[in-house]
Amino acid sequence: MNNIFLTGQLICHDVDEIAIVVEFLPKHIELTRAELGCVFFEVNQTDDPMVWDVAECFRDAASFELHQSRVQSSDWGRATTGMKRQYSVSGF
Repeated sequence: MNNIFLTGQLICHDVDEIAIVVEFLPKHIELTRAELGCVFFEVNQTDDPMVWDVAECFRDAASFELHQSRVQSSDWGRATTGMKRQYSVSGF
């Protein structure tokens, strides 16, 4: 069983997108960290307020895929659906 890692950045296009991230991110972090397979989950705004560093780890592919499914139907997923993401996933 391999850990699955996702790293990269969420990039906001304008201040309206920043406001959306600020509003919805705390609950998204809380729900993700509560998931059974979550090893760690960090999202932090960089020195550039438009860019957020993302680092997450799930214990296996199944828990990562469950997380991805949950996110798609979550308030966070709906609110941030059009935002630019530059992610790399490893461990599969």
